Amino acid sequence: MTRTLAAVGVVVAVLLLLSGVYTVSETEQVILTQFGRPVGGLVTGPGLHLKVPLIQEVHRFDKRWLEFDGDANEIPTKDKKYIWVDTYARWRIADPLRFYQAVRDERGAQSRLDDIVDGETRNAVASFDLIEVVRSTNRPFQVTEELAGIGSAEATAAVATGRSKIAQVILEKAARITPEFGIELVDVRFKRINYVEAVQQKVFERMISERKRIAERSRSEGQGRAAEIRGQKERDVLAASSAGYKTAQELKGAADAQATAIYAAAYSKDPELYQFLKSMETLNSTLDEKSWLILSTDSELLRYLKSPGGP
Repeated sequence: MTRTLAAVGVVVAVLLLLSGVYTVSETEQVILTQFGRPVGGLVTGPGLHLKVPLIQEVHRFDKRWLEFDGDANEIPTKDKKYIWVDTYARWRIADPLRFYQAVRDERGAQSRLDDIVDGETRNAVASFDLIEVVRSTNRPFQVTEELAGIGSAEATAAVATGRSKIAQVILEKAARITPEFGIELVDVRFKRINYVEAVQQKVFERMISERKRIAERSRSEGQGRAAEIRGQKERDVLAASSAGYKTAQELKGAADAQATAIYAAAYSKDPELYQFLKSMETLNSTLDEKSWLILSTDSELLRYLKSPGGP
């Protein structure tokens, strides 16, 4: 019985010892609460620390910079253009005690930041035109043909504040509020800006219509150029054909003249032979095996048929 009580006592002592010790890492800061009230000071040193067993509770908070990623909100700009604005921020727990008393944990801090950052974003965006929220500087850029068709005047308008400065305004105003929650806000940025669905669809329709117009003009110019090329080709072919026909006729005329000269020279040597050959050529072209020919006695053809050697 004595041994059992001793063993139980040892176990209880060990459990009390373990519950009275806690560790803190390099990335943590700790506060202790006793019956829900903070006791002692802020513990920031890494290592092993002691607390009252079973009575005091350890609350750990991150020392590092944390990320806030808000939800996209539909916000009207000063010139009444509705856009979706998505922001993000960087923050850290600067006063763990106040942080614990105000928001308890990181989830509560994210909810509070959502109210603060989104509220200041809404106020800032509603105070400026869309072009101010979109552009950061007045850096000149090339106006393409597509942009010229869908509003280059608005896109190239000069900005007085710009996107970066508007984000800085949001940061400055939000950073004045967050210290009361033990939070230090160091950076706020626009993650994404886009038109609402209805306006976005209209913009896309304008872009599609403009590109169709440009495509149609390009096709028209291409068809005109193609017709010009085809016309030039036909003219070139016709010119080449005319030149070839002219050359062929000249060669043919020269050949005919040369042949005629040869025939004339040959026939002038024997006119009787020439007359005989022409007579035979005439008979050959006019008569066939079924034709009948009636000649007078003084016909030249009959003379050659009766006596091929002479009259």
